[in-house]
Amino acid sequence: MAQGAIGTPAMSANQPSVNGRAYPNGNPELGYNPPGVRNTDSAIPLHRDRPVAHDYACDGPAPGSLSFRWTYGSNVAAKNRDPRVQVVQYNEDTFVLRQNVCVHWEAPFTYLLFGNKGALLIDVGATAAADHYPLRQTVDAIIARWGKARGRSRVPLTIAMTSGEDVAQNQGLVQFAGRPDTTIVPKPLELMKRYYGLQNSWPSGTGRIDLGDRVIEVIPSPGTHKDGVTFYDPYCDFLFTGDLLFPGKINIGNDRDFVTSLDRLKAFASTNSVKWVLGGHIEMMFVPGKYYPRFFTYKPYERVLEMVPALIDEALKYAREVQGKDMMLIRPDFVLFNGVSPDQRTTVWPDGVPNINAFRPF
Repeated sequence: MAQGAIGTPAMSANQPSVNGRAYPNGNPELGYNPPGVRNTDSAIPLHRDRPVAHDYACDGPAPGSLSFRWTYGSNVAAKNRDPRVQVVQYNEDTFVLRQNVCVHWEAPFTYLLFGNKGALLIDVGATAAADHYPLRQTVDAIIARWGKARGRSRVPLTIAMTSGEDVAQNQGLVQFAGRPDTTIVPKPLELMKRYYGLQNSWPSGTGRIDLGDRVIEVIPSPGTHKDGVTFYDPYCDFLFTGDLLFPGKINIGNDRDFVTSLDRLKAFASTNSVKWVLGGHIEMMFVPGKYYPRFFTYKPYERVLEMVPALIDEALKYAREVQGKDMMLIRPDFVLFNGVSPDQRTTVWPDGVPNINAFRPF
């Protein structure tokens, strides 16, 4: 570059605005965000006279990353010093939170999504006590920071659950009692149906949660729980499936409903872009078919959280195989339990699944 070019307005992205101020984060007039491309805050001037609004309408999934390792607990839970709630920002409007496995062995995931008019918290974890599991404090801090960055003093929050029956995903709800500007989707099944407008179309209809240009679809998906729902985010192209489908031990409550719900999700994924299926837990190890038993608080060899949409088809195939039978069935990425205890064991190893001895942590 020629001497003197640095700092020259014609050669720099840091050009002055019409009022003479430089854009600290780049000049939005330079075309970094042409029509049809998802915009990011990095091209929005810090000096603004109105709240920042994002364009959530675009083909393909929004960029983001889950390239990290979850905290994995300790043999002696009382000695664990990891954060009680691990927070990962997938992108500017999408956060993944996980409860510390030493606070509760199921280590459930919750998801916080933002739109131009508000936020949605999907699931609330397995522990009510804020001293042990400071979910509300964590969510409030994320919302406050996000609102400040967007120039928004008010960010209404909606709280919804993949299942109000699921004890591992509804205990933290009490922390949000009385929280201002907060809507909690009712837990009782009939009230929940009414909230989503599904009282006359359950389980074949769909509901909606409008966050402001980011509309989350609500898909009834009973099977592990009679009130189960799946949420679809068309911005990141995620399906949030809770207990219905996750990398772990799936305890089927009603096998007919389970098959029907997976069939519905398969049809949905065939007509909508799905990047990943994100469930409520991780119980599988990184080797095929091996999983952690219940109550373990040390899980250093976990499988990744995200599941490819093709696993919906695989789950449906094997759900049909166990339907009407009391049995467990091992697959590389999940294990189905139908009519048997979640502690059931089997000496039958399935064909086509490598039987690798997993590491045993001590």
